[in-house]
Amino acid sequence: MANRDPAAEQLQEYKKSSSKTQAITTAFGAPVDTKSASLTVGPHGPILLQDTTYLDEITHFDRERIPERVVHAKGAGAFGYFEVTHDVTKYTKACIFSQIGKRTDLFVRFSTTAGESGSADTVRNVRGFAIKFYTEEGIWDIVGNNTPTFFIRDPMLFPSFIHTQKRNPVTHLKDADMYWDFISLRPETTHQVLILFSDRGTPDGYRHMNGYGSHTFRLVNAKGEAFWCKFHFRTNQGIKNLPVEKANELASSDPDYGIHDLYNAIHTGNYPSWSLYIQVMTLEEAKTYKVNPFDLTKVWPQSDFPLIPVGKVVLNRNPSNYFADVEQAAFAPSHLIPGIEPSPDKILQGRLFAYGDAQRHRLGPNFLQLPVNCPYRVTVANQQRDGAQSYQNQGGAPNYYPNSFSGPSPSPSAKASPFELNGVVDRYETAGEDDFSQAKLFWKNVLKPDERTRLVNNLVNNLKSAVEFIQERAVKNFAQVDEELGARLRDGLQLTKKNKANL
Repeated sequence: MANRDPAAEQLQEYKKSSSKTQAITTAFGAPVDTKSASLTVGPHGPILLQDTTYLDEITHFDRERIPERVVHAKGAGAFGYFEVTHDVTKYTKACIFSQIGKRTDLFVRFSTTAGESGSADTVRNVRGFAIKFYTEEGIWDIVGNNTPTFFIRDPMLFPSFIHTQKRNPVTHLKDADMYWDFISLRPETTHQVLILFSDRGTPDGYRHMNGYGSHTFRLVNAKGEAFWCKFHFRTNQGIKNLPVEKANELASSDPDYGIHDLYNAIHTGNYPSWSLYIQVMTLEEAKTYKVNPFDLTKVWPQSDFPLIPVGKVVLNRNPSNYFADVEQAAFAPSHLIPGIEPSPDKILQGRLFAYGDAQRHRLGPNFLQLPVNCPYRVTVANQQRDGAQSYQNQGGAPNYYPNSFSGPSPSPSAKASPFELNGVVDRYETAGEDDFSQAKLFWKNVLKPDERTRLVNNLVNNLKSAVEFIQERAVKNFAQVDEELGARLRDGLQLTKKNKANL
């Protein structure tokens, strides 16, 4: 027999670890006499409605699939811990950072973004990087990506943007015109598109990529002092990306490459880890900084706001069951703990509602009672009751507030920090808010010459499938990043000189 890796040996290992074969039961616990024949009238007759064993089996099978995530449908996950290595209590009172050496259990889910649950792990795509921390003050979720930026600034555009990543509603095929039409009509996408079509768009599995909280958050310390913050998780395995040819080959030969790689690494004790850093900006600095610190299409230059070390994430345990732990894992940016608060980032503000709403649709109103999502270090106490799959319904405690019968009461210490708001309520367009300056820095200062060449080739190979007028518009946008970039794209796409004069 050929050498088999740990993932291939999973069933053999289960057999070795199982002390005895268990008797099959129905979902309601009754023993099953046979699992290979239904109850029929004679050997060739119809099945009887009284065959409760068959009905129990098939009705559950009909309902095995829960709604697929609209975004980040396919992923891999693992359990582990976070350990504080540096003191950041001057910035935040969050319990997870209270002392050096403190460990907090966590679960991480990595994912591709646009594809369905059966899509390949190695396609060019932004990767999801979501962490669930099980703190003593509740769940804290960081729901980010492997890129520090995003495509858009306003959540109103999010459904449309994702639609362009999916399938044409008539042909049910991926459509380059849809994708590049949106991209070229919204130049704010330029920075993220350059990152996506660089080498970083095809990371070598999930262990060799960074993770980012992406959004700006508000940290509050024990004195009530507030700071703006960004979270960075830098891989300790080193950045590794797949060449386009290798990524395409793996999409065919090992489409589950990312899941495969993560499972085997952890199983063999090669535990992946990431170092957590924060960037901190004072409230006063934010008022006068040269870019909008809440614009998700921008980064904070590390020359202005250096990385501050905080701790490390270590993944050391594979899921015991993929569906229970990875598919049912439910993250939401609204899951925050005292000391970590939202910022005015418009995309974050939109996600504060959208993610919880999506999880309630996908998993039901009590999704936080599922083991992988449960804030098990806290005794949940509130006035919420009932609904589908309510495992912990809080016994006889009053389900209303206020009450006179020792029901749960508020904690004044959990009060969010106050902040002032002023301005005219209106719908403010964000188009044209400095779409190219940071993209220019990425092209000129971050990418090496060979990386620029690969970026141009990747853009040409993708953009060539779009209709020519969309190609022209896209090239015009990229030319505003750098004339060389525009010229190389024009040459690669073989756009006519006549059309160039019209741009």
